Amino acid sequence: MNDQIPVKNIPTVKIHKPEPSKQSDAYTPRSHIYVRAVQGPLELFRRFFGLIFVGIFAILPWLTYDGHQAILFDLYEQRFNLFSLTLWPQDLTLLALILIVSAYGLFFVTTFAGRVWCGFMCPQTTWTFIYIWFEEKIEGSRNKRIKLDERPMDFDKFWRKSLKHFAWIMVALLTSLTFVGYFTPISELFVDFFTWQASGMAIGTVIFFTICTYGNAGWMREIMCTHMCPYARFQSVMFDKDTLIVAYDAKRGEGRGPRSRKMDAETRKEKGLGDCVDCNLCVQVCPTGIDIRNGLQYECISCGKCVDACNETMDKMGYEKDLISFTSEHKLKGEKTHILRPKLVGYAVVMLIMTVLLGVQLANRPALDMDVIRDRNTLYRETSDGLIENVYTLKIMNRTQTEKTYRIEVDGLKDLKITGKTKITLAGGEILALPISVAADAWDLKAINDLVIRVVDVNDSDSVAEEDTKFLFH
Repeated sequence: MNDQIPVKNIPTVKIHKPEPSKQSDAYTPRSHIYVRAVQGPLELFRRFFGLIFVGIFAILPWLTYDGHQAILFDLYEQRFNLFSLTLWPQDLTLLALILIVSAYGLFFVTTFAGRVWCGFMCPQTTWTFIYIWFEEKIEGSRNKRIKLDERPMDFDKFWRKSLKHFAWIMVALLTSLTFVGYFTPISELFVDFFTWQASGMAIGTVIFFTICTYGNAGWMREIMCTHMCPYARFQSVMFDKDTLIVAYDAKRGEGRGPRSRKMDAETRKEKGLGDCVDCNLCVQVCPTGIDIRNGLQYECISCGKCVDACNETMDKMGYEKDLISFTSEHKLKGEKTHILRPKLVGYAVVMLIMTVLLGVQLANRPALDMDVIRDRNTLYRETSDGLIENVYTLKIMNRTQTEKTYRIEVDGLKDLKITGKTKITLAGGEILALPISVAADAWDLKAINDLVIRVVDVNDSDSVAEEDTKFLFH
């Protein structure tokens, strides 16, 4: 028996690396994408929707409710004001439920209609298109912007670039001031910032978010969507073959190629031409610089600009619209799109359950809260008139936004005596630490006695906070 293992000589495989000079850098992260303007119903809707979104963002912090800023996330005071609702750190479950409902709402919409959040509501997309609008108004159309960047610096190029960046910085500054205004009183912020009376923290925060907005919307743009945003990476988990996506109908469009408008269908068929005239407009209008004809790509944000651009070309050629459209993989294959499906229904059911739980939590949320803290230095003490006394600190919180008057009650002991305030008034959102002492005759006491301390709204007997505690003796 031969113990030798046969050896086979394998020839070395030569690896052919691509030559950098022959590689296009059209879609590399640092390439500048010159987005072409487009008109159409989807673009009009996106602009209208974006205008509403920006308007809501800009107006909300200026609204007042009952004498205070309607929406204020006051981190210093550790409370969030949402019109008549005030949330405290103790309301963490409410915040968790709000985030869960928002997450499942996003999952539901994505499963049904793809990345419409990215294309129509995402702040990164909205502000990027605002910045592109300033580019078009100051530097001109796509071709003019390309030629302008290729030119050496002259006075015309200098003033156009300077004006564009000045406009970008102003938009970024107003955006930053508005955003910070959600966390500090906005009317004071605007006055104090421009008069340099604001705190160093406020000024530093505004400058930081100004730089972020200017960099993200002005310079990084599609890099945020394609390389930094995690949503672009995990969206495929929620997609299925019935999800609405922006897609190119390859069966109808291929083969591509230019042709005369007068060319009839028979001639096109003989030459093997589909409906795609290879005008490349779908690539030129894409804010992430992709070619949708290459299939679904994670860079696509479903803004629909390529749909409008293609439909405009189809109109000019006299062809049927929607060569590129919001459709599903099943529909592209000639199959039926199923709207109701287990995944979509599952997201809807979970979102509904979480919404109901949130509503129940809000409805049962107490307007008054209290904690009782016993004095740990002394278990008990004897007063000058022979009574046994225990000392407590009541931490009372008025969770409403209006002034309230409360009454302090204590039950559980015979002929007890309370020393301290038994009637207090708290402003909206105020927290008060109130020391009281409770005394009783030693003959009526055991070593450990049950005690109930209660705080009652004098104008609303249903608003009550009570806590069981112990009265100690011996």
